[in-house]
Amino acid sequence: MPWWGYLLIVVALIAGVALGFFLARKYMMDYLKKNPPINEQMIRVMMMQMGMKPSQKKINQMMNAMNKQYDK
Repeated sequence: MPWWGYLLIVVALIAGVALGFFLARKYMMDYLKKNPPINEQMIRVMMMQMGMKPSQKKINQMMNAMNKQYDK
């Protein structure tokens, strides 16, 4: 096999890895946006377990802070 055949294999491998990475990243970002790992009920329970009285304002602040992290 000539040298350009090996070069073509290496380039195709690198392109496949890069394409796979970006497709997997896009899939995971969409999945997390549709199915957030923490919701308002979980925050409410967590605050009650820590001995805090959860107000809706505090819960909304925490949800907004977490949503900003996902949007990055």
